[in-house]
Amino acid sequence: MSTGTEPRGASVTSANPVIDDAGVTAMLERGRTLAMPVLRAAVDRLAPPMDTVAAYHFGWIDAEGRPSAGDSGKAVRPALALLSAEAAGASPEVGIPGAVAVELVHNFSLLHDDLMDGDEQRRHRDTVWKVHGPAQAILVGDALFALANEILLELGTVEAGRATRRLTVASRKLIDGQAQDISYEHRERVSVEECLEMEGNKTGALLACAVSVGAVLGGADDATADALETYGYHLGLAFQAVDDLLGIWGEPEVTGKRPWSDLRQRKKSLPVVAALASDGSASRQLADLLAADAKSSDIDSFDEQEFATRAALIEEAGGRAWTSEEAVRQHATAVAALQGVDMPAAVRQQLVELADFVIVRRR
Repeated sequence: MSTGTEPRGASVTSANPVIDDAGVTAMLERGRTLAMPVLRAAVDRLAPPMDTVAAYHFGWIDAEGRPSAGDSGKAVRPALALLSAEAAGASPEVGIPGAVAVELVHNFSLLHDDLMDGDEQRRHRDTVWKVHGPAQAILVGDALFALANEILLELGTVEAGRATRRLTVASRKLIDGQAQDISYEHRERVSVEECLEMEGNKTGALLACAVSVGAVLGGADDATADALETYGYHLGLAFQAVDDLLGIWGEPEVTGKRPWSDLRQRKKSLPVVAALASDGSASRQLADLLAADAKSSDIDSFDEQEFATRAALIEEAGGRAWTSEEAVRQHATAVAALQGVDMPAAVRQQLVELADFVIVRRR
């Protein structure tokens, strides 16, 4: 069990894979470079002012409409979509419509999540609802969701229809996960199994789609696409476990979010749920504090020490260590799923390297 002495921002997982930083950066940059022109063209289809609001969200312009080189995200999903096309023996360009469609759905969810969660910062900037208002955040999110399906269906192929079906199923699961996440905020207790189901829906489903959609567009059969989905689903659970750790112990200057952001939002994330499920004094103290917080309207006025106390209790009760170990377990399950897919060795290695990157990232 953790002693609670590790500093905030320390390594979030107990795995220490050797990461080829240059190789991972190149993979992510390729996904961003190939998908970006098509993504921008899709956003340009939106009616004003939604096109401008979306451009702000993606970091292409600032709040005054001036060109900006804002952080547009890690681009893990586009990278996976291009790699999945190559896993099916197609060129990476075949996966571009899938990469763009998945990125549009992902950003639809971010726009809505920021509003529902009351998040005022994303990627070191004010969120869309804070700058342009809740109505625009909702409308632009809806528009991005519609564009995602349009981008795939306008290909007019059998493979595009199969890919769209996988995207719509993943989108429905993503929405299910967000609904579960919100409902759990108002419950005193959530089981670890419920939390994993929620995170599998909210994060795993779309990553699973990202790493299968390119393969489907490239003509892969369902068995191949399903195996890639299994990799993506468990990669998503590893990704979310790390996110949950960063949501409590991440460094604000790196994550772009407020300190203790998930505790401020009363989220029943994996470290919290695992800590509450343990049997010990710290777990009981934490349960009492969170039960009182749930009935309080003053949590926004808490000082840093009050959130630090809750984080320390989560760590003392084993929630941080368990979540780190769960990220490693899900990573191993994801990598094992690749053994069932016949693909070029270089593509397999890149998928493994991306999985390694997910569990050691700091934002």
